[in-house]
Amino acid sequence: MARKESITKDVILSAAFAILEEEGISQVTARKLAARANCSTQPIFRIYRNMEELTQELFTRAVDFFQEYYGKFARQTVTPFVHLGSIYIRFAADYKRLFSFIFLSENRFGKSMYDIINGDAGWVGREMQMASGQGCKNAGELFTKMWIIIHGAACMSLTGDFDLSQEETARMLKDSYRAFKG
Repeated sequence: MARKESITKDVILSAAFAILEEEGISQVTARKLAARANCSTQPIFRIYRNMEELTQELFTRAVDFFQEYYGKFARQTVTPFVHLGSIYIRFAADYKRLFSFIFLSENRFGKSMYDIINGDAGWVGREMQMASGQGCKNAGELFTKMWIIIHGAACMSLTGDFDLSQEETARMLKDSYRAFKG
């Protein structure tokens, strides 16, 4: 009778995600992962051909986590890009290592930053439609300008250089939107 495999793909991926969240992607090594999953490295390489394959699947899980995080927040304003920006900046502050892995990695496994922030629900597209509906003549250009502010603020939160409250962040984004909209 064959022995039942107790170390599953989900166990390994969950352990890898925990290491990623706590210590960052550079610490997701086969040895550390085996210790976290309470196994040898053999089950890891039985399930994954190599660490790159695991990293790609881990990236997908991290992106899904971001999209679930984003989906938890109800819209608090009708000003385009404020909702998107506030959540993105909050995610960077709350999940520094996940943010860095998803949005600051050179390899996004074929996904652009736009693909990730737009999500399956088309969040950026909705924001641009709102802006157009409010009289913005070039919503794409407006988004680019807003995104530079949003992404910059999120990156600043990684180093502790962005410490505005949620209310102050929303006000800053609203002011930026009005200034860029013209």
